[in-house]
Amino acid sequence: MTNYDITIHTRDRQRVSFACSEAEDLLSAADRESILLPSQCRKGTCGACVATVTAGAYRLGEVSMEALPENAQARGDVLLCRTYPRADLILEAPYDYNYIRFERIPEREAEVIEVTMVATGMRRLLLRLQPDAQGGAAEFEAGQFMEIQVPGSDARRAYSLANNTNWNGDLEFFITLRPGGAFSTYLESALVGDRLNLRGPLGTFTLRENGLRPRWFVGGGTGLVPLLSMLRRMADWGEMLPARLYFGARYEDELFCQEEIREIQDKLPQLQVKICLSRPGNQWADYRGSVMDALRDDLGSLAVLPDLYVCGSTRLVQGVTELALSQGLPDSCLQFERFLSA
Repeated sequence: MTNYDITIHTRDRQRVSFACSEAEDLLSAADRESILLPSQCRKGTCGACVATVTAGAYRLGEVSMEALPENAQARGDVLLCRTYPRADLILEAPYDYNYIRFERIPEREAEVIEVTMVATGMRRLLLRLQPDAQGGAAEFEAGQFMEIQVPGSDARRAYSLANNTNWNGDLEFFITLRPGGAFSTYLESALVGDRLNLRGPLGTFTLRENGLRPRWFVGGGTGLVPLLSMLRRMADWGEMLPARLYFGARYEDELFCQEEIREIQDKLPQLQVKICLSRPGNQWADYRGSVMDALRDDLGSLAVLPDLYVCGSTRLVQGVTELALSQGLPDSCLQFERFLSA
């Protein structure tokens, strides 16, 4: 069987190469050579392993249109877990070289410290890593996620981290309860002291160093969670870049982390915040409308274009991306993560 040469160029102009047969997907071929590229579901549904083919022929297997829309496919975007080479391939990845692993992804055990209801249908889950040979610290990049194993099952669910790296080993999550969901069902009866198995950190939705360019953060629902982690890192590091947060929900009882946002503002006085409700009550005093409406109002009157960090539903990410590009923001200013059913 013919093997083809696969070369992936990272965002910081480094590269990795490996061989792949026409019967093997690119992600599996890289794994075989101990090159662990960023990925998650490996089923063509989450979009975490996206890259862009710049040279060569390939066959793209079945993928979710949410994870890889037709317009993305038309410009050469692929999901590595569903791409089979028909010639030597050259691809560009939307992340830096340091996000590629060449060793096993860490697996840790953590203890449940707190489970509390913080909004309608939402729980805050605080875990503390158990010390191992590497120590007990929680080390990750702001914006990354962990995979938590569902107790009594081999299934894992991915959840973004809300806090910042710390020596205590604390990991903070805000999780929407899904009716009948495997992990949601566990959370309904979770107890302090339970032990959970975790894998990670994972993900490439992280802060980029881009000079003095302002940072705007746009989140819908639990899309706020990784943005909180990023803002907390900026606060802890004393970063004084201009920043804005747009957080959207439908109803007021769906809002969460309002006190945490105020605490961040105390440390980041330059941070402007717009809490947007698309279905506000009569007493709502903040922005009345969607985050898209608020963003459209503000993007039109800028002298300096910001970096946009967007997290939420496919609809939100697509809408913000189209709006930003129509206002002249280049692709390089956009960082996004979609919440999809994997």
